[in-house]
Amino acid sequence: MIAGVIIGVVVFVALVTLGLSLRIVREYQRIVLFRLGRVSGVRGPGVVFINPVTDRTNWVDLRERYLEIPSQTAITNDNAPISIDFIIFYKVVEPQMSVLAVQNFAGAALNVAATTLRSVVGDMPLDDVLSKREEMNAALRVRLDEVTERWGVKVTSVEVREVNPPPGVLEAMTRQMSAERTRRAQVTEAEGQKAATVLAAEGERQAAVTLAEGQKQAAVLAAEGERQASVLKAEGFAGGLDKILAVARGLEENTLFLQYLETLKQIGASPSTKLVVPMELGNLLRGLRTLLPDQAVAGDGDRVAGSS
Repeated sequence: MIAGVIIGVVVFVALVTLGLSLRIVREYQRIVLFRLGRVSGVRGPGVVFINPVTDRTNWVDLRERYLEIPSQTAITNDNAPISIDFIIFYKVVEPQMSVLAVQNFAGAALNVAATTLRSVVGDMPLDDVLSKREEMNAALRVRLDEVTERWGVKVTSVEVREVNPPPGVLEAMTRQMSAERTRRAQVTEAEGQKAATVLAAEGERQAAVTLAEGQKQAAVLAAEGERQASVLKAEGFAGGLDKILAVARGLEENTLFLQYLETLKQIGASPSTKLVVPMELGNLLRGLRTLLPDQAVAGDGDRVAGSS
């Protein structure tokens, strides 16, 4: 009986010791192990065995987390007080440093973020704070990351949620916005009128070009017609001359000789005392021999000599 109780107690103590010595670490978790007060290293993920008497553990979450920074008042470079609130996204990259270097990361990050915000906003005018949030987010992230890096924490992103200028500035911004919208409307209307004028002028230019092209084509066609008519006339005239020359070539030389004699006869009948006898008279007489009998030629020759 006593032996059974002892065995039961031993089994119970073994189970309790095993329960205290066994740790199941998830994939996104790590354990920073301290043994007798000194860092023994980082354990996990999976099953981790520790000595419950000498070992102490600190759990570290490696997932990305966020920290909301409440509204902070800052003064811009042009002395305009504004209220800004933003969110910091961060994750632990060195579990051991995140345990050893900082006691309360959330509280430390909150104070660092407030001072960093005032420093960044103090270097920017109000217009840049309102219109260049991306640049302000990048500047806050870089400066915060420089501080948190020694804690083994990486600031992945900083997002400004609201920027609230003072009421007087809001009223001036409203008036400026209204004036800007009016200006844009006028510019848009002027651009529309300009585009309409340009389109009308372009249409008129195209119409003038089309009309000029039509007139040019008509003039070209008319000139081409006149040229072809002139060519046809010239060809007809040339054809007529060719026919006349062909007919002239077909006349007998005897007919030309008779016409020549008729002309000499008329000259001889004139009352002039001097006659000009052409040098071709010999050739003419030789030609007449083929036309008239020899006696008639001789008689005519005597009359011509006597008249001379």
